[in-house]
Amino acid sequence: MQILPRFSFLLGILLSLPLAAPAEPEAGRMVKVTPGKNDLIPYWIYLPKDYASKADSTRWPVVIFLHGMGERGSNLERILVHGPPKMIKRGKQFPFIMIAPQCPDDGRKGDGKSKSFWWNPEGPIDKVKNIMEFEKKRLGRVDPDRIYVTGLSMGGFGTYHLVGRHPGYFAAAAPICGHGNRFPDKNALQRAFADLPVWAFHGDRDRVVRLSEQKQTIDLLRAGGATIKLTVYRGVGHDSWTRTYENPEFYDWLLAQKRKKTQDGKQAETGQGLPPD
Repeated sequence: MQILPRFSFLLGILLSLPLAAPAEPEAGRMVKVTPGKNDLIPYWIYLPKDYASKADSTRWPVVIFLHGMGERGSNLERILVHGPPKMIKRGKQFPFIMIAPQCPDDGRKGDGKSKSFWWNPEGPIDKVKNIMEFEKKRLGRVDPDRIYVTGLSMGGFGTYHLVGRHPGYFAAAAPICGHGNRFPDKNALQRAFADLPVWAFHGDRDRVVRLSEQKQTIDLLRAGGATIKLTVYRGVGHDSWTRTYENPEFYDWLLAQKRKKTQDGKQAETGQGLPPD
């Protein structure tokens, strides 16, 4: 009997099969995803409580949350200290899919050899877009015209960079205590934000990221035609995110924005304009 050749043949078939995709997360809970692909980074994903009970034809909005510098690393639990992940962990239910990726921490600021320790272009920031594309295909129920991005501190920087790198992809953006002054192509940044609803936030006593720095970005974008509202919290330091993420009006405004096609068939962000005063 030629058992060995037959075994080798079957083993070859098994090895040629693709690895199983991560299990679909349970509705109403956050689940860790640790992909084995180099073009992705680990992340949390949350599905709304009634995700499974809704018809398969239902398309869901997505909020991408970018964390700050203190949550970098290889332990996803660190992301649960701020923003929507923290609120979901404590039992809050949201009517949207949430994706919260984790930026690695493989170097120091200013080290040109370390490109993945910040929400940098050609590094983690592009892998965030890859995660979104992966989940769109895997879940099959994402509304491509209602994808939003928000982030705090380093994640605020990342919000500007992500939109700048992928114009026409998002329906709205909400950067918190960050800025886009380091984006290399200022004209491209202006074009990316020209038709995008933006609600930005900052504390006037922030000594980590100065209010003037985000104002500089906003002035640049407004000069390019952007419609942006800036909410300044009086007497607040760097933590301008807690009040923002705990404000129901923030989510009402965010989810009201929708991307639509222009007459020439291209995608452009649009929505209901400025948030309420």
